[in-house]
Amino acid sequence: MSSKLVEYYNKFNEDKRLDSRHGQVELRVSMKYIHEYLDRAAARQGAAAFHGNNEARAQIKLLDIGAGTGRYSVALADEGYDVTAVEPVKYNLGILKKKGSSVHAMQGNALNLKKLQDKSFDVTLLFGPMYHLFGFEDKSRALGEAKRVTKEGGVILVAYCMNEYGVISYGFKERHILECMQQGRLTEDFKTISGPDELYDYMRIEDIDALNRAQGLERIKIISPDGAANYMRPYLNSLSDEEFEAFVKYQMSVCERQDLIGAGAHTVDILKRGMDGGPE
Repeated sequence: MSSKLVEYYNKFNEDKRLDSRHGQVELRVSMKYIHEYLDRAAARQGAAAFHGNNEARAQIKLLDIGAGTGRYSVALADEGYDVTAVEPVKYNLGILKKKGSSVHAMQGNALNLKKLQDKSFDVTLLFGPMYHLFGFEDKSRALGEAKRVTKEGGVILVAYCMNEYGVISYGFKERHILECMQQGRLTEDFKTISGPDELYDYMRIEDIDALNRAQGLERIKIISPDGAANYMRPYLNSLSDEEFEAFVKYQMSVCERQDLIGAGAHTVDILKRGMDGGPE
């Protein structure tokens, strides 16, 4: 992990981002799908009295890789799930631990989850690392580690930053497009070329598909948790509470639309970890 990334997260407030209206859209849509697959994990285990039953929830093991300050992991632990959080940045880990939740929090890196046993978790979140890993090899390695620690038949949810959002927002909206072209930071078809000196790496759907093939993971579905929200931040902020709730409802209704996937700032790829030695 680069010192530049550590310095960035020592200053960046992820909790504040997810409290913003555009962040709330991403958070609430993502949580909807996390809960859907936690429910399915409970059904696989035969936890019939699952809803509202903390004893049943405690049987479901969730891993949050790159947990940041614990916005997802702490909330899910508070609901009664058995949650483990892995975070590389000491500053973020300190904030997470100070929240006083039941999360089993540890420092670690998505590329090597050596402290965690094979096939340990029902649901695995990989929500931050793919933003900051550069190159196919490292991304594939992180996805492979997530697969290794997930139970057979379990689910992995992987978040990516999307190429077109980066080009449109940083390139055109912030007027860096000519500079990026002159510096060779874009291909002829406007695919972002990122490297370790950058903070973020950006993906297209075909890049994500290639990673899944390399790790033998089957896609259940892929969603856009924020859609147009990041493009229209000032407009979201000007909406009344009722209007904003209508926007959240809208994004919930269109987040699986394949004609919209890839245009938003993020995607969440929902993957099934198949049975060893059998079809995925």
